[in-house]
Amino acid sequence: MGTAAVVVYGATGHTGRFVVAELRRRGFAAVVSGRDASRLEELAAEWGDVEVRPATVDDAGSLDRALAGAAAVINCAGPFAVTAGPVVGAALRAGIPYLDVAAELEANVATFADHERAAAAAGTPVVPAMAFFGGLGDLLVTAAMGDWTSAEVAHVAYGLSSWHPTSGTRAAGRVSHERRAGRRVRFADGALRYHDDAVTEQDWVFPEPLGRRSVIAEFTMADAVTVPSHVAVPEVRTYMTVEAARDLAAADTPAPEPADELGRSDQTFVVDVVVGSGGVERRATARGRDIYAVTAPLVVEALERVLSGRTRTTGVASAGAMFDAPDFLRALAPYVSVELPH
Repeated sequence: MGTAAVVVYGATGHTGRFVVAELRRRGFAAVVSGRDASRLEELAAEWGDVEVRPATVDDAGSLDRALAGAAAVINCAGPFAVTAGPVVGAALRAGIPYLDVAAELEANVATFADHERAAAAAGTPVVPAMAFFGGLGDLLVTAAMGDWTSAEVAHVAYGLSSWHPTSGTRAAGRVSHERRAGRRVRFADGALRYHDDAVTEQDWVFPEPLGRRSVIAEFTMADAVTVPSHVAVPEVRTYMTVEAARDLAAADTPAPEPADELGRSDQTFVVDVVVGSGGVERRATARGRDIYAVTAPLVVEALERVLSGRTRTTGVASAGAMFDAPDFLRALAPYVSVELPH
C-alpha cells in the first residue's frame, strides 16, 4: 500500500478522531486537516505522530496543499452538503481516492450526480457514505441479495438502544431540514420522493434478544441513496427504533460520552435487513456498539481495500458496489458481528 499518508479532513470532530485512531492502529501515517489550525495542533500534540495541514473548503489552494502527495483522503467534516463537493474536487485534482462518512441524503445524491463522470474518466475511486448510515446497510443489502439481480423491496431497520447525537449530527440535520423545507423523503417507485405525510409508527421484529420493537416507519437514511445506486430495487424502506428517534429529536439529549477504553459510548445497535422478491425473503443482520465509533473500522477497512486494489469498480460507487460485501462484513470483526444468508 506504500508509505504515503492518508489525509483525514475533519480530524478534530467526534467521528474524525475515531478514524485517525483506527488509521494509526492499522499502521497508516495520518495527516490531520480541517479549518481549525489550533485544534489540529492540539490533536497532533496528543498523538505525536501525525502531520498537520490546515485547509478550508472555500480555499481550493489550501485543499490542494493538504492533499499533496497523499495516498487518499477521508472526509469526516460535516455538513457534507458544504464539504463533500470541494474535497471530492481536490481529490480528483490530486488523483487520489476519496471516501467520506456522509449520512446526509442530499449530499450523497450530489456526490453521485456531480462527480460520477469525472471520477470514472480518471479511474479514481470515490466512495460516499462509507459509514454506519449508508455504508453498513448497503453492504448488508448486497450480501442478502446474494445471486439475485433485482428485488422488489429492501428493508433496513435500525435497532439503536439510544441515540446521543454529536454536534455534527445536529448541524447536518438542520441543513437537511432546510434543504427539504421541512418535508420528509422516501425512496419509492425507483426515485427519491418528498412528501408531507405524518410520521407513523409500526412494529419491527428484530432477531432476538432485541425482539419486537416500535419503530418510526420511513425514517429515511442514506441507504435510500446508496442501495439503489447499484441494486435494481424500486423501494428502499428504512426504520428507526422509537426510543432512538426521540433521543435525536430532543434538544436536551447530551452528546455521546466514552464508556470503555476505546472511547466508545454504551450505545448498542442491531441493523436488520430484509430483501424481498417473488414472495421470498432473505435476511442479513449486524450487531455492534456505538454508531460513531464503528464508522472508523468501516471506512478504514474500505480504505485498505481501495489502496490494495480489492475493489469491483471505480469512479463514484457505494460500499456494496465497490466491495465484496460478505467478505467485507466478516472482516469487521470484532467490532461488528454479522449473520448472513448461507
